[in-house]
Amino acid sequence: MDIVLSYLFSLVVLYSVFVNPCYGINFNLFNLSKTLSEDQWQTATVTWYGPPDGAGSDGGNCGYGETVETPPLSKMISAGGPSIFQGGSGCGACYQVKCTENAACSQEPVNVVITDNCPGCTGSASFDLSGTAFGAMASPGKADQLRNAGKLTNAQYKRVSCNFGKSIAFTVDSGSSPYYFAIEIEYENGDGNIVAVELKQGTESNTWVPMFRSWGARWALNPGNPLKPPFSIKLTESGEGNNKKSIVADKVIPNDWKPGQVYRSFVNF
Repeated sequence: MDIVLSYLFSLVVLYSVFVNPCYGINFNLFNLSKTLSEDQWQTATVTWYGPPDGAGSDGGNCGYGETVETPPLSKMISAGGPSIFQGGSGCGACYQVKCTENAACSQEPVNVVITDNCPGCTGSASFDLSGTAFGAMASPGKADQLRNAGKLTNAQYKRVSCNFGKSIAFTVDSGSSPYYFAIEIEYENGDGNIVAVELKQGTESNTWVPMFRSWGARWALNPGNPLKPPFSIKLTESGEGNNKKSIVADKVIPNDWKPGQVYRSFVNF
């Protein structure tokens, strides 16, 4: 009898633990929400612009220029609606997009990078793909058939981590001078947006000076006095929740830097 009562008491305690939050069980330890968020597809409106086999526009409102045509972007790019472009902080973000509603859809996802703004896009999430990226969602031989549809209102998308390799590109703005310095940042890895950029001058200083987002993926600094190269650049990504991550491209901009030149780091997220 005592054994039966002990067993019943154990069941009552176990039931109470699971239904009563006061016992402090941390279900996050099981990573249920993370697993679901990583696998969850959301609905988006998807259109396309530019030439059928083109890259939309050259760089658009992110300022990437002709690099959208060449690897690693290779025309697989998209303009984003307001919730995707996020006023420029969405530049360089990577997504998977797929369609299932049209007979020409392959139902397989394609990877795209946000390189432009689509202010006329509507809906909670909108992608205006390049003609190349839109056609890539089609079954073999049906790219033109899918592009003829023009607009897909029930396409699916999810955010994914970018993987561009071990180097970030810093393109010095053509208007830069010793008194004004601006860079366009491209090919950063990770799944967070760049939320802060800081610059350190010379080799002796330990002071990091915040840069401001000029537009798109371009960040600038206007100190009012001559800057002293070489420049180290610190980048901070938003990450998930409050898990921000920073990296430093040490002395990535050399003493003899020139406007319009591209300088590559030896680090990435």
